Amino acid sequence: MLFMLIVTVLLAWLLRFFLNLAFKERKYRQQLNGLAPNVSDVPITGALWQMRDFQPDNLHEKFAEYVQRYGRSFVATTCGRMVLVTAEPHLVETLLLSKQQLRKSIVYGALRGWLGDGLLLSRGERWHSMRKIITPTFHFNILEQYIDVFDRQCNVLVEKLKPLANDQQAINIYPYMGLMALDIIGEAAMGVSINAQLDVDSPVVQAVKDVTNTLATRFVRPLLLHPTLFRYCWPSGYRKQVAAVQLLRNFTDNIIERRRHQLLQQQEQQQKKEQELPKRAALLDTLLQARYADAPLTDVQIRDEVSTFIFEGHDTTTSAASFCLYLLSRHAAVQQRLFEELHTHYGSDLQRPVVYGDFVELTYLHVVVKESLRLFPPIPAVGRCLEKDLVIGDSILPSGTNVVVLLWQLLRDEKFYEDPERFWPERHLAANKTNEGFSSYIPFSAGPRNCIGQRFALLELKTIVIKVLRQFELLPLGKEVKPSIKLVLRSVTGVNFGLKTRVYT
Repeated sequence: MLFMLIVTVLLAWLLRFFLNLAFKERKYRQQLNGLAPNVSDVPITGALWQMRDFQPDNLHEKFAEYVQRYGRSFVATTCGRMVLVTAEPHLVETLLLSKQQLRKSIVYGALRGWLGDGLLLSRGERWHSMRKIITPTFHFNILEQYIDVFDRQCNVLVEKLKPLANDQQAINIYPYMGLMALDIIGEAAMGVSINAQLDVDSPVVQAVKDVTNTLATRFVRPLLLHPTLFRYCWPSGYRKQVAAVQLLRNFTDNIIERRRHQLLQQQEQQQKKEQELPKRAALLDTLLQARYADAPLTDVQIRDEVSTFIFEGHDTTTSAASFCLYLLSRHAAVQQRLFEELHTHYGSDLQRPVVYGDFVELTYLHVVVKESLRLFPPIPAVGRCLEKDLVIGDSILPSGTNVVVLLWQLLRDEKFYEDPERFWPERHLAANKTNEGFSSYIPFSAGPRNCIGQRFALLELKTIVIKVLRQFELLPLGKEVKPSIKLVLRSVTGVNFGLKTRVYT
């Protein structure tokens, strides 16, 4: 009797639960008012069946297929949750420029175990305060001081690549770029040398690899985004991520303590000498001296921000630089024109360092990088979770909706770019430039939550291209890239090309 009662209550609860889901989906569709078609009319489960074919290695193709079939915006409802996928410029502009819609989508939650409540994941007053604290670190006067870090670490990269420049051997540049980017962000964000390029087997380097690889898998398996399900459905991945995150936290904590002690010593010495502190300071130094709610930042707050910049500054730069050099290797005329610009500016002295003032003179380098980021944006999609209803014309996107912005499709939209699949840097020169809309070129996102380090990234990327192209001719060797979207753009086949040492006469 008791058993039957329990079963009856359970069935009644399930019926009510599913009826509520069905009612919620119906309400969503009414509010949309024709804004975007739903990819599935199946109640409750919605688009789960279609999602079975979505994999990291075909996401860019699948989204392009759905945009072709349903238009620039479409909706998927699953289990009472609605996701709007869009490459519609007007909608993207309304969303990204909104000061109310600042919450990241649910998929970013998988990063919280490592990044905590850092700038990427935080919202509300915490986000506003930290953004205000960190923004001065990326003022152009400060960025100028980082160029010598970029130049020095690129010199290490060049020395690592020289033995591979045999005209015939294809190399996968991606891991080399990853190690160099880690060295740069480590020195810039924490003021210490990780020496990843010289010690590829270091525990810190391996921990970063373990965390990013595990997270990449979770991003494309929604079941694993939930911490509990992740722990029990993929125990080996869970253990690897926990161990790696703990190692990285210990490493960061030790660095914070060292830098705090060094900073106090510097301040005491400067006070005695009555001199100003050096202009260049690592992000960590800024955080150690900052105050939040009239109190110094806690070690946890500082660690979250440093971890965030290691993550964002490592993978994105690796992707951007690798794909840019790949495109140059496959387009000899573009590579030759860029090399001639560099040769005219720098001459034959390969020891001449890159300095901040160089970038103003290198106009073709600028458009090459811009076109590379258009075709291969490091972050091919960004997401928001609506905190309030968003009005789009006569339609309403209800709060709680997750919106996925397809930057990959926006940046290849034939409405804005003639022959959009073509690598043609000249399209960005004034004489050829078309009327780009706000949302047609946003490889670093846009609005209040755009990438705070985009100028840092651009200067770093340009320095890499200068240093590599002055030393080597890039040859079209090895497998073609096969894009794979694991939050950051990668390639299943690697990012391959050959190297030939340049001879100056």
